[in-house]
Amino acid sequence: MTDNTSATAPASRPPLTLLGTGAMGTALARAWLAAGHPVTVWNRTPGRTAALAAEGATVAASAAGAVAANRLVIACLLDDASVGTALEDADLAGRDLVNLTTGTPAEGRARAAWATSRGARFLDGGIMAVPPMIGHPESGGYVFYSGSGELFEEHRDTLAVPAGTRYVGADPGFAALHDVALLSAMGGLFAGVTHAFALVRGEDIAPGDFAPLLASWLTAMTLSVHRTAEQLESGDYTTGVVSNLAMQAAGNATLLRTAEEQGVSTELLRPYMELMTRHVADGHGDEDTAGMIGRLDLRGGTV
Repeated sequence: MTDNTSATAPASRPPLTLLGTGAMGTALARAWLAAGHPVTVWNRTPGRTAALAAEGATVAASAAGAVAANRLVIACLLDDASVGTALEDADLAGRDLVNLTTGTPAEGRARAAWATSRGARFLDGGIMAVPPMIGHPESGGYVFYSGSGELFEEHRDTLAVPAGTRYVGADPGFAALHDVALLSAMGGLFAGVTHAFALVRGEDIAPGDFAPLLASWLTAMTLSVHRTAEQLESGDYTTGVVSNLAMQAAGNATLLRTAEEQGVSTELLRPYMELMTRHVADGHGDEDTAGMIGRLDLRGGTV
């Protein structure tokens, strides 16, 4: 963990309250403590605050008491309902509430309205890191923030202690939306990795030898996201396309036959392939993959 309490550091750092001392909450608290911030903590299960108390944190007997201790209040709890329950009896007037609890965009917006109605400024956050990355700038971890821009600017330095910060807009739902969008892309990537390893499993191919080939191929393919963004912004899905959907759909047959020969289920591949087949059948075979995105929009997006 980086020690930010050097001789050149300010004599005192802004105090803060942290609600929730699970794995992530504990990592956050330790980062702030190491940087010299006075930290008041509360957890529904009091025993989980003992280690932080030994490291200098002040333990509050109740969530309301923890909120009363400091202007900056950070929640890192199980879910949105836990935030509402924990803060039910707390006086939020004049407080700056930063919610780092994982939730949906709609929950972020609703919680912002709830906090504002109780006299607090609100900032929602989406943590793009796992606990071991917290407090280590070199890890690349960061947190999306959305909501009150004034709150973010005022507490930017404090929020940047555990991990990098990326403010993504005044809409309180945007942090969660960015968070879930990236995690969803990761899920698709992991599905592909799972299928790839399943294909070579049982053959005279060492996973350790195959892994760097897979990693380098996926790294090269991720560059396509920039082209997808350009196509979405221009609305042109056909200019300069190297491998159009008609070609990809035809090639999918080989992928499916190979899986069958290797005795591997195609359940991770078929949903995407079926979406592509429908799009090609509707006359979009000359497009790139960006053209399929509209098919997923249930809000009335165009194909």
